[in-house]
Amino acid sequence: MMQDWLQLIESMNGGVKALRQGAPDVMKGFSALAQGANGGTALDKKTKELIALAIGVAVRCQPCIAYHAEAAAKHGATREEVLETMGMAIYMGAGPSVMYAAQGLEAFDQLKAAQG
Repeated sequence: MMQDWLQLIESMNGGVKALRQGAPDVMKGFSALAQGANGGTALDKKTKELIALAIGVAVRCQPCIAYHAEAAAKHGATREEVLETMGMAIYMGAGPSVMYAAQGLEAFDQLKAAQG
């Protein structure tokens, strides 16, 4: 195992909470941005989470990978869909994204299994 993704989420939650407390206006703005990006009806929530997961891989953001792999699993993404998404992330992010795509797949597998 490269990373314990559940533990990463738990660890990050504390840091994000501290940001909310220390910079409430900024975090309210970020929350509004997230709500806006997740709104609309042209794309379903699963598709949006797969896009976010691919971007997390392409920009090499482990917490982004964890949160969006978890959300993709919650919204019904399959392993095959995640693999195709990782393929697009690799295509868009080149070689270094291969390493993060392996982490993205591992995160999805762990977090999907944890959901039962």
